[in-house]
Amino acid sequence: MPMFSRRRTRRAGMVIRSIRLQVLESVMDAARSSLPNEFAAGLRASGDTIVELTIIPGTKSNFHSANFNYHGILGDFSTIGTVHSHPSGVRLPSVPDLRLFSAVGRVHIIAGFPFDLTSWTAYDKTGSQITLSVV
Repeated sequence: MPMFSRRRTRRAGMVIRSIRLQVLESVMDAARSSLPNEFAAGLRASGDTIVELTIIPGTKSNFHSANFNYHGILGDFSTIGTVHSHPSGVRLPSVPDLRLFSAVGRVHIIAGFPFDLTSWTAYDKTGSQITLSVV
């Protein structure tokens, strides 16, 4: 047994089924505050529920994208995915979004203008739309 071990909380088999209302409200507030630029953050879960946003160090955003170093997420084993905004309102993932989805985490959310509680879509790591209940 190794003397030092890193406890991983990012379990491959864990299925995310829901997101807390407070987290979703925070996403929408941050997306509105970031206008006209995109907003991006990491997502943390407890059990099968997204419970927290995480700031990704070094994130730079503009109207067309939010860029960050993948290592800012990959080193945090509690991060299960990402969330970002599309100020245009189009909530379909772009090609760079799909690359991000496949590289980092299992659940990804795109929030679209007007950034209310109905203007978001969740995706899995392949870019397929998934359903999350709000709790």
